[in-house]
Amino acid sequence: METDASKDQTIGLGIIGMGGFGLFAAQQFLQVPHTKLVAIAGSKREEAIKAAKRFGAEQLESLEELVNHPDIDLIYIATPPFLHYEQAMMALNAGKHVICEKPLATNPEQGREMIETARQKGLLMVTNLMQRYNPMFARIKHLIDKKLLGEFLHGYFENYAGDEGLGPQHWFWDRTKSGGIFIEHGVHFFDMFAGWLGDGTIKAAQVVKRPDSADIEDQVQAIVEYGDDTTGRKLVNFYHGFTQTGRMDRQEMRLLFERGDVTLFEWVPTRMVLRCAVDEETSRALVDLFPGAQLNVTANIGGKDRPLRGRHKEFDAYQQIELRFGFGDEKQHIYSEILRLMFRDQVQAIHFPGTHRIITEQNGLSSLETATKADTMARS
Repeated sequence: METDASKDQTIGLGIIGMGGFGLFAAQQFLQVPHTKLVAIAGSKREEAIKAAKRFGAEQLESLEELVNHPDIDLIYIATPPFLHYEQAMMALNAGKHVICEKPLATNPEQGREMIETARQKGLLMVTNLMQRYNPMFARIKHLIDKKLLGEFLHGYFENYAGDEGLGPQHWFWDRTKSGGIFIEHGVHFFDMFAGWLGDGTIKAAQVVKRPDSADIEDQVQAIVEYGDDTTGRKLVNFYHGFTQTGRMDRQEMRLLFERGDVTLFEWVPTRMVLRCAVDEETSRALVDLFPGAQLNVTANIGGKDRPLRGRHKEFDAYQQIELRFGFGDEKQHIYSEILRLMFRDQVQAIHFPGTHRIITEQNGLSSLETATKADTMARS
């Protein structure tokens, strides 16, 4: 039975844009207790009409009606990037909290204005950088921070993305609407590695245009440097190519350490292969960190071969092993849980301002600033 207290805690949700991902996200948000979808606006497509019927929500004619709706507390924006600034500012100025899809905006100047407006009004202005809510993110963070495989040395992220659903006239290819690949898509991964390694500096960036088109930029890459002379400088390569048939769409990232490497699969990493040389204590720590992982022994190390050397250092190891983790998980279910965790975290901050959040307004702005620097350097 719903109490008066739970009614007071109910978050009225409004959605601008209800395409495929908007529907997927809404299904997860509405599983968070005391959340009600009040209204949808910004789309008259059949999907939006059906979603309104499914959730018992109002289908409004204008964004003005949505942002001024008295029963709406929080607005979720799932529209193309070039609309985020205008729509978020409308919502903020109407006194509504905002969660928007990445990127925060198409340029940092707009992003700073959005965040400052929210700060002045005591509202949220959060970008859905859901990667940090992935349990795999926290496990890799622990691996790096505790130096279970020694120092982190180098990394890469490679995104071999499909473009079957992105026809020549799609807004994705229009830089004035998407901001370009670094800004539209790269922000997720700049934020992820910043969470693991701290702030980074763009050292090089390139963009490649499709040979048969003067306008379509379908490949970008950047090198980001993390750390300094005191902590050690580390380079990470980021590549995004929207060139593949849908069936060949895949993503892979690898992190190299002094005593092994980790390969992660999917754009939200759900599967992992870890290869390393370990002593007994580290072996136990890895099995604890990745519960249920399949452990394969590649080689036993003993006797005079046991002290190993690398980078002019000597370390002890008794086995060379491979861990396989997450291959039995359903990735869509993990994506769903990550969205629920993100939304629950932000709603908690609405109820209890000042509480710790995994993702804050700064994440959206910092990742946008990094992406913009990469985009600028690629054109210089």
